Amino acid sequence: MKIAILVEGATEMAFREKLREFLQSRLQKMPKLRFIPQDGGIPKEGKLKRIVENLLNNDGYNAVIALTDVYTGKADFKDANDAKEKMMTWVDNNPNFYPHTALHDFEAWLLPYWPTIQKLAKHNLSAPSGSPETVNHQKPPSYWIKEIFRTGKCRKDYDKVSDGKAILKNNDLMIAIKDCPELKAFVYRIISLCDEEKIIS
Repeated sequence: MKIAILVEGATEMAFREKLREFLQSRLQKMPKLRFIPQDGGIPKEGKLKRIVENLLNNDGYNAVIALTDVYTGKADFKDANDAKEKMMTWVDNNPNFYPHTALHDFEAWLLPYWPTIQKLAKHNLSAPSGSPETVNHQKPPSYWIKEIFRTGKCRKDYDKVSDGKAILKNNDLMIAIKDCPELKAFVYRIISLCDEEKIIS
């Protein structure tokens, strides 16, 4: 099974190793996963369709997953469902294309590890209230993590790749999966493409 995963940029690349580790513990045969950064945003309309068709028809991938933030800094999407519907429309409902979202940005999937974030930032700022994926457009998850690093005693700005990896390193991905329905849907999609019988529990 060859799966191409279109991601926005560097942050999701930090997530790649943790995802592989999680999948290896649950799948008998690992898929070939290729994360393909799109330099800041998943392409739209005809460009996305061309990329998807090229990966499926010319590069021999069995499936293409697109992972976009809902909060892009522009008024691209109203919510997660709107993002998924638009991406499906852009690729003409290709049956081997699977749109997924991070609410409202990738850092929502790091918020369940707030004690680790506090330790790295050297600050005791309280975590944002509510479910990680409900932290919204007005003050998205990445804002909270940048803020605790900026005000903490670590004396450095939050780096999406190195700090993202450090936050995930010694933590169980299942913690975030249980807290974040969109993350669960994304991970379950990969598992179900490889083994339809397998269920995350």
